[in-house]
Amino acid sequence: MTSVTRVMDENEIRRALTRIAHEIIERNKGAENLVIIGVQSRGVPMAQRLAALISTIEGVEVPVGSLNVAMYRDDYATRPARTVSASQIPFDVTAKAVVLVDEVLFTGRTTRAALDAIMDLGRPAVIQLAVLIDRGHKELPIRADYVGKNLPTALKEKVDVHWTETKGEDAVMIAK
Repeated sequence: MTSVTRVMDENEIRRALTRIAHEIIERNKGAENLVIIGVQSRGVPMAQRLAALISTIEGVEVPVGSLNVAMYRDDYATRPARTVSASQIPFDVTAKAVVLVDEVLFTGRTTRAALDAIMDLGRPAVIQLAVLIDRGHKELPIRADYVGKNLPTALKEKVDVHWTETKGEDAVMIAK
């Protein structure tokens, strides 16, 4: 039987996102040249929340986009087809500080695909990675610049992030 454990609740998620927003502002010396791109699908709500927090803190509107990386994945032909939306990047990334956002960093392969997709859009000044959960098990030399929680896991475990926008609650669950 599968057991499910809640490892972060809505207050812990809120505090982690607030901390990440402040770290992004500090590292980039403000938000004037900043754009945020969420990896579809569960990185998008996190990206929107980070942009809202940064905008509130800095008084600057931060553009937000969503990125479909399906065609850039190295396992595209072997993955089951999923319904995802087209990328929506309504701004130029050239010479911008791009914060790429995904909910969970695992092997690094999705991040690698996202980096390729962003580079096809232009030449950012810098690309930084923000994740809510870093669960280890990297297969590529990729690390997050901003991490909500490091959560060591076994390979067989599944980490599921629930967002109010998509599942009605904020929570991070781990299934064993």
